[in-house]
Amino acid sequence: MKNALASMAVAASIGLTACGSGSSPAAGGADAGAGEERDEWDDRLDEREVDYSAALRIAALRLTGELPTLAEIQSLAGAGDVAAQAEVYRSLVQGYLDSPLFTRQMVQLWRDVFKMGGSAELDSAPVFAAEVMVEGRPYTDLFTAESGTCPTFDPATNTIAAGDCQNGAPVQAGVLTNPGAMAQFYSNLAFRRTRWVQEVFDCVAFPAEVGEPQDVGGAAMYNGVWPFESIASPATGGSIDFQDVKSVVCANCHQTLNHRAPLFAHFDAAGMWQDAIAVPLPTDGAPPARMEDWLPAGETTAWRHGVPAADLPALGAAMAADPHVAECAVARMWNWALGKADIVDTLSVVPSDVIADQVAAFTADGYQMKALLLDVFTSDDFVRF
Repeated sequence: MKNALASMAVAASIGLTACGSGSSPAAGGADAGAGEERDEWDDRLDEREVDYSAALRIAALRLTGELPTLAEIQSLAGAGDVAAQAEVYRSLVQGYLDSPLFTRQMVQLWRDVFKMGGSAELDSAPVFAAEVMVEGRPYTDLFTAESGTCPTFDPATNTIAAGDCQNGAPVQAGVLTNPGAMAQFYSNLAFRRTRWVQEVFDCVAFPAEVGEPQDVGGAAMYNGVWPFESIASPATGGSIDFQDVKSVVCANCHQTLNHRAPLFAHFDAAGMWQDAIAVPLPTDGAPPARMEDWLPAGETTAWRHGVPAADLPALGAAMAADPHVAECAVARMWNWALGKADIVDTLSVVPSDVIADQVAAFTADGYQMKALLLDVFTSDDFVRF
């Protein structure tokens, strides 16, 4: 990944320029400045040098929360040439991944990613994600596991105890049915729950699906991939006009939101499953929502356009099979290792070509997160400064 950091820098530059006003750096001609910028980053990348001592400090702090021990530092310093240092460094990183302290770090990581924690209920989803990583289970268990999805963490021993969720869901589907998550992100029409799943596991904010612009007779263009008429309006029996185009085109976001949100609508404010829809409308009196408030008759729930999902286990299966979800997992681990902020919150996007090899290995290896982290922390871009 020689050009990893250059790709990230160029992507950031493009993102800033595209949204601004005025001339771009290439205003003087189609290729003006392009060669110089590319050469500059190539030169900077070539100037980096391998420093396993510096990499070890960062890896130890990330993976265990503590600095390397004196014995670890000395073993690396006395290893000899760079090839020998690489072997010692790799073994030390593997040791961190196998340490009980790694469990503690993963619980904290997923608290940050999930934006929840602080009580046994709110910790259950982050702890389950940590358990999946520590035990070497497939990452896809986060959406497909039917039992053991509400474990508990003992900070005194850095251990996780298995536990089942008891919120009445007909079938558990990893964190998608987690009572803490459903309570934390309770809202009108279950839209906060839908947003949480989208941003955490797909690394993209709404609008999540973008197609060719279409003129729908409004103030702006409709850029969705779903048919414009596939979401509710008063004309289809709904309470809210999601087809409104007077000022903004609501359908750009709601094309996906409305096809997914009903799947989360049976959890009440406490995260308990109810047979009837248990989320309200944002109208006077907060009446309970109805299916026709999201979708016209004949429309079905889905993960994406063309990927139907009749219930949460089906949604989890669709997410597990989605390559974008796997890429999001890799990108999140990459950013965490390199000390970057949240992908969605701060637009710290990782270009696909930067992590293509790691995504391929992650997928081929059965979605093993510990193996992914070993790959990330021993990668060329992590150990060169």
